[in-house]
Amino acid sequence: MMSSSVSSETRPDLGPEVESATRKARRRLLPFLMLMFVIAFIDRTNIGFAEESLEIHAGLSTAAYAFGAGLFFIGYAVFEVPSNMIMHRVGARWWMARIMVTWGIVAAAFMFVNGPTMFYVLRFLLGVAEAGFFPGVILYLTYWFPRRKRGQATALFYMGLPIANVVGAPLSGALLELDGIAGLRGDQWMFLVEGLLAMAVGVMAFFYLTDRPARASWLSAAERDALEAALAAEAETKQQVAKLSWWRALLNGRVLYFALIYLTIQIAVYGLTFFLPRQVSGIAGQEVGFLVGLLVAIPWLCALIANAFVGRYADRTARYRVTATAMLCVSGVGLAASAFLSQPLLAMIALCLGAIGFVSAQPIFWNIPTSYLSGMALASGIGLINGLGNLGGFVAPNLRVWVVGAFGTEAAGLVMLALAPFLGALLIAGTRFFERRDREVLSTTTT
Repeated sequence: MMSSSVSSETRPDLGPEVESATRKARRRLLPFLMLMFVIAFIDRTNIGFAEESLEIHAGLSTAAYAFGAGLFFIGYAVFEVPSNMIMHRVGARWWMARIMVTWGIVAAAFMFVNGPTMFYVLRFLLGVAEAGFFPGVILYLTYWFPRRKRGQATALFYMGLPIANVVGAPLSGALLELDGIAGLRGDQWMFLVEGLLAMAVGVMAFFYLTDRPARASWLSAAERDALEAALAAEAETKQQVAKLSWWRALLNGRVLYFALIYLTIQIAVYGLTFFLPRQVSGIAGQEVGFLVGLLVAIPWLCALIANAFVGRYADRTARYRVTATAMLCVSGVGLAASAFLSQPLLAMIALCLGAIGFVSAQPIFWNIPTSYLSGMALASGIGLINGLGNLGGFVAPNLRVWVVGAFGTEAAGLVMLALAPFLGALLIAGTRFFERRDREVLSTTTT
């Protein structure tokens, strides 16, 4: 089902019960969802800290590392849509718990990697296990927050990304320094501990999450009824423009357009993330460890602070498209500048701008496609957008390695990655044509 983005320009009063209900949902659900995101992102990116060890002990070349890093996103993309549709039917409690426990098992198994083949297989399986987590949360937020409240809620959830790096980078660096304890290498300790964390939180998710507002004992009856009514009215508005079945949403040109936008964003995210420890190590002149982990956390800490303000601004002004476009341009400038700055402080500032831009743009971006889709079309559409978009995690490391090899300089790889957010900004600006068309359709159906 597709909706008009015209509704994003009208901001009726939601009423005190809905305001109270969403405030309670924000306090109860978002910290836990954020914790899940933190652990998910740590487990998918901690190989950046193990890169050198894997090359030494598992015989991985730089190209093999980049290829394996990207394989996660192949498994992730293939299973995104079916996973999200299952969650829409069985509920978030069961499905989120299953996702976290299985990915924790696979994440811990990386401690046994003994060659490229095993590395490739586990990276693919990690993607399969985690598939559906992120789009599942995006879908889950539509069950709890009307669009007017969803921008800030999504931005708060997305704070898990920089928090994962603020917390995860020093944690991973510190675990590497356990090298030799109990006969395990530092990277083995890292994979084991961080995998066990995912399993533990997965068990907690089953008992903590609530599937829908109607089942929330922590809301009053008036709050439950008002929130359900507000969400139902929003869904009804979405149906006034056009209706899509779940499978038609997968073939819809607009959904594929959104997937292309998200692809450009993820190329920037993972092109930086997978190589940031080594890049910061070069800037600081230090080996990868706890100190480098602390320095790696700085760009993400800046992004964390900026994200809290940008999401609130987008909700207050309803200027989602303009804000996302601007933040992607900031990211592109930062990534490009970091390629040419040799002075450590300036290089770190540029990396901070790169992270601020793409971290702040992502939650705002998701407010655009979720304003067009509803029901099973929303479940399948979000899964497809996230699945195809996250292929950027496969493209980015391999593209960066290829460009560096072709031009003989790391700067060339960063410049290539910097082009992606600029392209994403242009594509987001182009969504204004969707809005114009939907106004015309809505005007016709209401006259």
